[in-house]
Amino acid sequence: MLAAEKMVAYTQQRQKMLAENIANIDNPHYRARQLDTKTFQDALGRAVDARRQNIREPFRVEETSEFHQDASGRLVVTPVLTPPENILFHDDTNARVERQMAHLAENSMMHKVASELLRNEYDKLLKAIRGRVT
Repeated sequence: MLAAEKMVAYTQQRQKMLAENIANIDNPHYRARQLDTKTFQDALGRAVDARRQNIREPFRVEETSEFHQDASGRLVVTPVLTPPENILFHDDTNARVERQMAHLAENSMMHKVASELLRNEYDKLLKAIRGRVT
């Protein structure tokens, strides 16, 4: 459940960042921002593995330049500038709407999966609290 919560928080923040990229696509000199999903997923996987080895330890995702956990355990993300892909457009931007829309679709799917997993876990807890198995 903790991993799903972190994934929902991450995809929520990434969705906001991608929406900002799309909203600013026509602004001259705008540089798109990014959050590296693979880096986050790798860090999340290591946190899950560490938690399995010692259940008494708090669930902590290791800190990177793009994300960290605050004192209360909430995930805080800091998008970084997207490196240019050998192309800058005539208005000195590096954002392509097609690529941003593809990232948006990918992120939406990840958010939906994480949300469904989290909802299923909460449903199990509610059933246990109510004492019903059905």
